[in-house]
Amino acid sequence: MSSTRRALCLMIQGLVLFVGTGVAGSASAAVPEADIRNTETPGYKTHFKMPDYTSRKQWEERRLSLQQQILSAAGLLPMPLKAPLQPRIVRRLAYKDYSIEVVLIETLPGYYLGGNLYRPVGKTAPAPAVLLPHGHWKRGRLEDLPSYSVPALGINLARQGYVVFAYDMVGFNDTQQTPHSFGSWPEVLWSFSPMGLQLWNSIRALDFLQSLPDVDSHKIAATGASGGGTQTFLLAAVDERVRYVAPVNMVSAHMQGGDPCEEAPNLRLDTFNVEIAAMIAPRPMLLVSSTHDWTSHTPLEEFPAIRRIYALYGVPDRVQNAHIDAQHNYNRQSRESVYRFLAKNMLGDLPPSALVDREISLPKDEDLLAFPKLGVRGLEGYADVFQMWKITATLQTQSNADPATQREALRYALSADWPSRPDAVIDGNRIALSRIGKGDRVTGYWAPGKGAPVLVVHPGGSSAALRTEAVEKLLQSRRPVLILEPFISHADRARKERFDQYFLSYNRTDAADRVQDILTALAFLKAQSGGRPELFGLGDAGIWCVFAAAVAPIAIDVIADLNGFGGSDEDFRNRFFVPGIQRAGGLSAALRLVNTARNIIPAQTFAQAITTREGQ
Repeated sequence: MSSTRRALCLMIQGLVLFVGTGVAGSASAAVPEADIRNTETPGYKTHFKMPDYTSRKQWEERRLSLQQQILSAAGLLPMPLKAPLQPRIVRRLAYKDYSIEVVLIETLPGYYLGGNLYRPVGKTAPAPAVLLPHGHWKRGRLEDLPSYSVPALGINLARQGYVVFAYDMVGFNDTQQTPHSFGSWPEVLWSFSPMGLQLWNSIRALDFLQSLPDVDSHKIAATGASGGGTQTFLLAAVDERVRYVAPVNMVSAHMQGGDPCEEAPNLRLDTFNVEIAAMIAPRPMLLVSSTHDWTSHTPLEEFPAIRRIYALYGVPDRVQNAHIDAQHNYNRQSRESVYRFLAKNMLGDLPPSALVDREISLPKDEDLLAFPKLGVRGLEGYADVFQMWKITATLQTQSNADPATQREALRYALSADWPSRPDAVIDGNRIALSRIGKGDRVTGYWAPGKGAPVLVVHPGGSSAALRTEAVEKLLQSRRPVLILEPFISHADRARKERFDQYFLSYNRTDAADRVQDILTALAFLKAQSGGRPELFGLGDAGIWCVFAAAVAPIAIDVIADLNGFGGSDEDFRNRFFVPGIQRAGGLSAALRLVNTARNIIPAQTFAQAITTREGQ
């Protein structure tokens, strides 16, 4: 990259797409003494507390935001186009009152999800259906133990009259084109994770069930235990076609998952499993819990918290709890509690004798698998699946002409919001800002004045910015000028980010936090003057400012030094690491949002740019 190219400045005129409102910041004790982002770094074993929602409207706004957050973390925002599933029935095993079919469906072009379809025999009317994701037991959907049996669940549900699809976790049984655990920095940038691929597989498995002529598409349930319980409530949270839900031994305020398929960067920022499971309201749900695992508190803590959300809809009794005296399980007692719940809601009254586990005749493993000996040789491997994921995402973002949709995808990747009323504490030229109720603390140098306000962001903070000719000219103009101190992780937080595998599932990156701080500062300036803010990004802060302007809901004029940042994966890794940023459209999407013309000013210094603007 030439020195001339590195010196280029990008001057961008913000597009007016939404009108933001704000209230002037004022001296307030609400600004915290310390930044919560450096003092509290939650993880999957943090004990979370359910927020207090006082109205259905308040909850539904939160629910919609959480849906988008989950889809974004999974790499499914916006939702990918659905290619034909091309279902293949590899084998059919027939029994007196049920059948088992070995099935492959193509959830992505060239990528196959394996499963077993359990069907009742002798039923004529369309039957209710059940999706059955399995947990982390060694043999996956084939596991048959006293404490956990997928075949026992599938066969007994089929006997009761349901069509049941038991499908693989990624990396299990027939679904081994990717391993169960994967995801280095390129995958993080593209939101390609076991959790995201698994959620996509669940959505496509639901599509498959709905396509079957013998299935009542309006009566579909999902149930699974442990990691299968996580899949169950994540799917039901984002897809309302799942009408009845029974997560087993997983909805906990004390432990959130801790497996690659249950975690993903940005998934649980400011949320946790209990709040996610509550998103299922008002659809009927049975929480099955255990006396000897992380769900041991459910009757006293998690169940009442979720029931309060159902009460906002006037249907508190639609959520129930079955607390089983056992170790971590999906045992006979747990299964029979689910049989009773499903029958009550989907089949009507059945005699108790029909809702118990009966003896099953278990086929050999090779009879239940599509690839019993050869594995998936000849099918596309991991690199091909990842490449298809990226191609699908790129085609979708490049063809998306809707700025609002594009802005939302970037905003959720950055996990950034526009605060309506930042709090401020001002002491001479020093200022501290905070979003109400968030606990973050943004500091900077403040010079009040008259006219259009200006925000300056320098990677070296206010001391470095004040030594530049550009900022000196700004201060001489007597306009309101705010110079931001960039967010920097303290040593403890940086150490956790380095060594905690799931840190980014619960905490933002420094780059994302810097974008949020820019938005907070812009909201303060907008509330102070009401004028159109100008944003100056110097050095590496230029790229922070471009993305902040891209997701801001108001018009902003930007002068940003991209300093050779071209938008490659390596650029994002080294200079602006944000999970999912490439999946959301990357640099090209941000530039389209802030300036469709992309006016580049060759070899113009910031001082010259400022002088030019003052003369306009």
